[in-house]
Amino acid sequence: MEGPPKAANVARGAAEEILRIIYGDDLEGCTVSLDRITEVIAAALAGHGQVTQAIADLHRKGYEAIQLLSSPPPDGQALGADELRSLLGERLDKIQSLTAKVIAATKVEQEFPPSSDQTSESTGDATA
Repeated sequence: MEGPPKAANVARGAAEEILRIIYGDDLEGCTVSLDRITEVIAAALAGHGQVTQAIADLHRKGYEAIQLLSSPPPDGQALGADELRSLLGERLDKIQSLTAKVIAATKVEQEFPPSSDQTSESTGDATA
């Protein structure tokens, strides 16, 4: 299980850096627990990791479904023109529906990162 220790190390390193930025290298005057800041950052990373994993699973399942829908009918089944047209129409409808769901889920995930306004304010680049 390499995942959690790496996330914990990243969270702790970020917490240390945040406190150094706020209080300076000596952390003089800091009354905030490094462990508490680490917990907050670790929770944020875990939440983001869960969303990312869910999106990856949705993509994988979507590709598997598209692969199944794009395969020809089972051997030995002779379809007439109308039956084939109907089958292809149903499959294309399912592919479009699945694609819409994946796109919608991806858009929701993209709403989680901070906006560019917040980033520019923190770096002093805001023009106000």
